[in-house]
Amino acid sequence: MPKTPGASPADSVPRCVEELGFIGCNLNPDPSGGNWTGPPLTDRAWYPLYEAMVELDVPAMVHVSSSDNPNFHTTGAHYLNGDTAVFMQLVTGDLFKDFPTLRFIIPHGGGAVPYHWGRYRGRAQSLNRPPLAEHVLRNVFFDTCVYHQAGIELLTKVIPAENILFASETFGAVEGIDPETGHHYDNTRRYIDAIPRLNDADRGLIFEDNARFVYGRLSKQLERQCS
Repeated sequence: MPKTPGASPADSVPRCVEELGFIGCNLNPDPSGGNWTGPPLTDRAWYPLYEAMVELDVPAMVHVSSSDNPNFHTTGAHYLNGDTAVFMQLVTGDLFKDFPTLRFIIPHGGGAVPYHWGRYRGRAQSLNRPPLAEHVLRNVFFDTCVYHQAGIELLTKVIPAENILFASETFGAVEGIDPETGHHYDNTRRYIDAIPRLNDADRGLIFEDNARFVYGRLSKQLERQCS
């Protein structure tokens, strides 16, 4: 949501959560397909959608759609550009003051965010923003769709385990077998298992507990099924 350029986010309020059991939504920060003609996610034009998300207790996966701009390859550039751009929007804005329980998941390990964490900390400081841990990490989470060992290790070293959700893909952006390892690129479980710094509690957060927290309706559904 939204599905078309220029469509008001107010028209994309999720209406099938209670009827169909949806536990989240996909939020497209650039419906224009790589041209970025709409307002940032911190703009009040998005607020009706956020109000519904808070009321329904659903998070949003912030994920762009296809690129219509030949300068930006869809999966190789546009996806990662979207992750990075949205994070900076959240750093410069005050969205979570207005919506303290709003929850976003930024995919692909956050794009450039973990790699340039010092830059974002520095920009926040220069802009008189609060420290990132309290300004964004109470509301923003990152997934593990990162396809090499060093990348996953960097993600888990920079971002707290409490803010990482396990994710992989089937027929996703990176298919095939990595000739350097002999394993599928998107077998992200093995990358996490190979990090000695992570303990059982950290892995429990990444593989299950964080998802139960972020997707609050999921835990409620599981509780009803088990009762």
